Amino acid sequence: MGEALRGHRTRTAKHLRTVAIAPEQSPIVAALAPTPLARPTRSRARYLAARFARTFGIVLALVVGSLIYSLVVKGGHVTWPTMPSFARTGTGDRVPLARSQFSITDGDTIRLDGSSKGTRLVGFNAPESIEPRCDAEGNLGRLAKARLTELVASAKLELKMVRCSCTPGSEGTYACNYGRSCGFLFADGRDVGAVLVSEGLAVPFVCGSKSCPPTPRPWCG
Repeated sequence: MGEALRGHRTRTAKHLRTVAIAPEQSPIVAALAPTPLARPTRSRARYLAARFARTFGIVLALVVGSLIYSLVVKGGHVTWPTMPSFARTGTGDRVPLARSQFSITDGDTIRLDGSSKGTRLVGFNAPESIEPRCDAEGNLGRLAKARLTELVASAKLELKMVRCSCTPGSEGTYACNYGRSCGFLFADGRDVGAVLVSEGLAVPFVCGSKSCPPTPRPWCG
């Protein structure tokens, strides 16, 4: 009896081993097994690159747009990122200006220290001394620059920044006065442009609110 029982157990174990499913073949084990990470395809890489380019373009556009907006005159206040702090009056009033705070480019243009562009003195036009159209203009332009240098040498100076006569939103760009700011310069209370005009070293040049007439340059005939 005992030998028969042992034989039955042996046959049963062999049968179970025969019908058992190997772990690697079990559908449950296969479902739970970790799936290896797929490598990114070329199309996905191109998609990610295009998405990054779009995001970068949007950010760049926002930055540029905010800079352009900051150049617009709002409520009579002149806001100019490249303008040095001493010239940012915010009201268009005259502010004291030291001779050491600017250099003279020519008879109608100065450059304030800390500014990336010049400041065009408005209300007049002086002969060109840097790129004259003729010798007569060049000679008179050098005289105008020398006279302006003389006027501001030891006088009490004041600067009044004003909005350039350009389309709103274009100030600070090349399309508006070559990126220059605009203002009046006073020496001992006198507008230096009016002095140069009275001495024959410049001519009147009055612009409108958004544009200017052709620049008068009568020195070359």
